[in-house]
Amino acid sequence: MIIVPEKEIADLIDRKASFDAVEKVFAAMALGKARNFPVIREDIGYADALYGFKSGFDRAGLALGLKSGGYWPGNEARGLTNHQSTIILFDADTGRLKALVGGNLLTALRTAAAAAVSIKYLAPENARVLGMIGAGHQSAFQMRAAVEQRKFEKIIGWNHRPENLARLETTAKELGLPFEAVDLDRLGVQSDVIITITSSFAPILRDAQVRGGTHIACMGTDTRGKQEVEATLLARASVFTDEIAQAVSIGECQHAIADGSLPKADIRELGAVINGRIKGRSADDEITLFDGTGVALQDLAVAAAAVELAIAKGVALEVGF
Repeated sequence: MIIVPEKEIADLIDRKASFDAVEKVFAAMALGKARNFPVIREDIGYADALYGFKSGFDRAGLALGLKSGGYWPGNEARGLTNHQSTIILFDADTGRLKALVGGNLLTALRTAAAAAVSIKYLAPENARVLGMIGAGHQSAFQMRAAVEQRKFEKIIGWNHRPENLARLETTAKELGLPFEAVDLDRLGVQSDVIITITSSFAPILRDAQVRGGTHIACMGTDTRGKQEVEATLLARASVFTDEIAQAVSIGECQHAIADGSLPKADIRELGAVINGRIKGRSADDEITLFDGTGVALQDLAVAAAAVELAIAKGVALEVGF
């Protein structure tokens, strides 16, 4: 068995490798060559934690395995990231344990990569203003990945706790871009691309706040009951997702499906756009929305890449099992 410790991940996988892995696996999913299995995600009734498992199998890349982990909201006060994850890979031919991979940084990178892939295929080509809703640990990863897809000239942001917007301002400064804290009305009107990355259980962004021609990447809703945007906004938008089954059960789409404002048949896979089977953005004034629920195959793809690089660089630990 190979072990790739969390401390080695930063020197193995960068944003480009994550983007390439996620783009490729989305395409494979849309072709039916890769499949995610049903998600298990529960409130454990302790430490306000959400814990679960995501698993799947990519026949093309022979990546079989699962990610175990969840969200511990008190971790930041302990000097830890709130999201804690470990990825386990198995040999597809025998079922034997193949690798144990630190999943915290990989989860952050693959989540940001998914939003970036959606921007590449769905955002207006002339997008210049990036709006960020949420200023937690993941927001910096989202911003860095997003700005590589369009020639953004400005970042604007909103957060439930305004004092935490310093993270967005610092990240924007590192990227050489101006940052401004705004209210949600201004963010909705001025943004060409909006990324929502919160743990909200009530809608933050309202339908009336968003103008046409905007691309929205909803990246925080991955559990039953979570919600970042008003359901009527999904009904007005052209909706794409990583996986339809997860979108309607635990993603942002769950609420619009439940109230009947969004037919399931209107939700499209981003992978089908990547493969050229369907069109992405079709009009300048169209609102496109990506429901990024976070699928197991993303985790397995980046973990498999990390294992190969760790072996090649001699930093993988091999133990008997």
